[in-house]
Amino acid sequence: MTRSYLPGFDSELLLKPFFEEQVSRETLDNGLISIIKPDHSAALVSVQVWVKSGSIHEGENLGSGLSHYLEHMLFKGTRKRPGAEIAAVVQRHGGNMNAYTSFDRTVYYIDLPSEHLDVALDVLADAVFDAVLPPDETERERDVILREIDMGHDDPDRTLVQTLFSTAFREHPYRYPVIGYRDVFSALTRDDLIAYQSSRYAPNNVVLVVSGDVDADRAQGLVTEAFGGFERKKLAPVLQPFEPEQISRREEHVFREVNLSRCALAFKIPGLHHEDAPALDVLSSILGSGKSSLLWKRLRDDKRLVHDIDTMTWKPAGGGLMDVSFTSDPEKREAAAEAVIATLDQVMGEGFSEAAVAKAIRQALVAEINVRKTVSGQASRLGVAEVVAGDLAFSRSYFQRLMRVEPADLVAVGRRYLIPERLTMVSLNPAASRASGQAAGGKRSVAARFEERTLANGARLLTQRDSRLPSIHLRLIAMGGGSYEAPEKRGVTSLLATLLTRDTKKRSAEEVAETIESIGGALEEFSGNNCFGLALEVMPSDLGLACDLLDQAIGQPVFQEDTFQREKESLLASIREDLDEVLSFAMKRLRARFFGDHPLWVDDSGTLETVSAIGLEDVAEQYRRLVRPENLVLSVAGDFGAADGQVVDALTEVLERLPAEPFEAAGISFAGPPEPGTFVESQPRQQAVVLQGFPDCGVMDADFRAGEVLDELLSGMSSRLFERVREKLGLAYYVGSGRATGLREGMFYLYAGTHPEAVAAVTREMEDEVRRIREGGATLEELERCRIRLKTRRRSSMQTNGSRAILAGLNAVYGRPPNEWLEYDRQVDSVELGDLQAFARRYLRDDRKVSLVVRPEEGKGEVKS
Repeated sequence: MTRSYLPGFDSELLLKPFFEEQVSRETLDNGLISIIKPDHSAALVSVQVWVKSGSIHEGENLGSGLSHYLEHMLFKGTRKRPGAEIAAVVQRHGGNMNAYTSFDRTVYYIDLPSEHLDVALDVLADAVFDAVLPPDETERERDVILREIDMGHDDPDRTLVQTLFSTAFREHPYRYPVIGYRDVFSALTRDDLIAYQSSRYAPNNVVLVVSGDVDADRAQGLVTEAFGGFERKKLAPVLQPFEPEQISRREEHVFREVNLSRCALAFKIPGLHHEDAPALDVLSSILGSGKSSLLWKRLRDDKRLVHDIDTMTWKPAGGGLMDVSFTSDPEKREAAAEAVIATLDQVMGEGFSEAAVAKAIRQALVAEINVRKTVSGQASRLGVAEVVAGDLAFSRSYFQRLMRVEPADLVAVGRRYLIPERLTMVSLNPAASRASGQAAGGKRSVAARFEERTLANGARLLTQRDSRLPSIHLRLIAMGGGSYEAPEKRGVTSLLATLLTRDTKKRSAEEVAETIESIGGALEEFSGNNCFGLALEVMPSDLGLACDLLDQAIGQPVFQEDTFQREKESLLASIREDLDEVLSFAMKRLRARFFGDHPLWVDDSGTLETVSAIGLEDVAEQYRRLVRPENLVLSVAGDFGAADGQVVDALTEVLERLPAEPFEAAGISFAGPPEPGTFVESQPRQQAVVLQGFPDCGVMDADFRAGEVLDELLSGMSSRLFERVREKLGLAYYVGSGRATGLREGMFYLYAGTHPEAVAAVTREMEDEVRRIREGGATLEELERCRIRLKTRRRSSMQTNGSRAILAGLNAVYGRPPNEWLEYDRQVDSVELGDLQAFARRYLRDDRKVSLVVRPEEGKGEVKS
């Protein structure tokens, strides 16, 4: 389908003149290709010689900049004209002459009044095929290029680009700078120039483009006259080395005397012939083209992490890069880079609107029109089509494909190519930022360790100073959850956590909310399988008020009947909402069958029956049981200013107001599922859910990290399970894995949402994947992907005071060293393929598996395994 993206215009008609432009293409007897396009809009002509040889064709001289060196030399004199006369002739006829070298081509061009077409052809033919490379000019130009190389080192943007290419490419000559390395270039001789010129500057390796106010037949005659006399040469193919697939994230960070950080994040993408190329261009435009682009608005305008940001695609025929580049203050560079990665992931989940696609396509149309405004631009487009694309009709086919791009195509190519594990990230940073630890080039700055204090009543206080932002996070954590609840009163800990943020002796629930919100702070509760608590976040100047709110919450709560009933109704409504969602319903049913009467049989919310049975006195009793100093850890991170001691004193005073009382930790063992097997239940929904639950270790066990890596391996859009079940076979709407964990026990599960008719096929795929892991079929590439994703996710979360506070606090509550969170990368990296296989063999056993299928059909029953 072709759509119009310009109001009032039909896009097909708009481009039709370009697609139907009269272009002649002829091959001379010596192999030179001649392309002529008349354009009588102005009495000008552009003549361009495209030599199909660039820096990647330099053979044994790769990295020397030989192509670029020869480009400098061709206008230095021929047998017919000395160097000075070449420029003089062109200028005398009102022309402009220049040249450039890239990876795959070297282009020489002259733009001048069209009545002097013959002059341009004669000068270019003479220079390209009959340059004499004077020895004195060779040495003089060597010095010029050495200065150009030095200037490049001083150019921050050029340094960043070269760092990007040398990091992204390990084997392909794209990794070498076009201009060459200084020492390699310095070793070149005039003989090297002559040999390269002789081997690569052959008529049968050249494309000549003429565009402008010319008669095609006359122009062709002049081309033949000027270029036809040079002899065809033997032209040996230059074989490019195969660039191995990038399987892990690469980073390189450079430090120079600059003021701002410059960063580039690049992903490998296919070349311009690939069917995904138009969609990638549209995606790039939406993400980072202009001040209304997604990345500009979110990272610059909203988050103020960058000064500017843009996205581009570079698509040579063999494959290239999509690059997101930005400048930022050095202290924001890491946060900005992580925000780019997070935003890319977020927008793939959000999808793209038709309007956004229309805007990007419109921009491409306008850009194509703009580049064709001049005869030089038209000649350049023809040169790219012939030399790079290999097809003069490439623009037509490209835009026809571009017009068919749909929003879903953008999500598809984004997920296919913008894979964080295959990211190449480079940056150029101020030298001073290396010393201050603000740039993550070599060793990343290590966050300050939490200081631990055990108070007289048994409560523990953890503090970490971080002055990057004027904010303080307080996280109070206590053991709780199902192991501390009566079976018929499950959910009481969740209700307790909520009520601790409501009424106190000093303030009503409404006054508590008004107080915290009036200072822009936050007071929230949380609860889970193993613990519960409170979180407070305020500005440093409001720490005194935060201490008062915390003191009242844990020391002087008032459990009001009306507040209790209101929050109980809210919890019941939340449970009902979960039951409306088929996957949530299925998970609740799986947990019940898997854990039997163990506390993990239901999540922290409880059930409609158990919550309905809870009374106000049950909450009060739970408070008296759990809110005891020996069961409390207060973990605080943020900007304490210069008053660290005063902060610690204030927090200590809050905790020490609680009287010392002994706390007895619960210890409930789990022998495994009471009845392994396969079960079928029903719900009035259209889709089916397939679940497979296996015994798992707990958060305190040595195997926990291996299980975490395996969970990552089986999850996400880049997992083999997702690629096969969702992408290749189209069997499921969603598929992945998860864990429901206690301290010493848990459930590792696989899940999928599918059509009822595909249940059996999805089940087989899940079983095959688990069997593959048990038999040692996981690959090193998969393992490295998981390591990188886990570490990146953790690193991203550790930017906030709250995330660090809760990790340190949970470690302390669980009896681990509070600062064990700093060992996360090492722990993840220590997991090997053998550990994954051993974990799968130990835990993912078929004889202890509980399988559950929730189908839309009537009836439910059991199928014995």
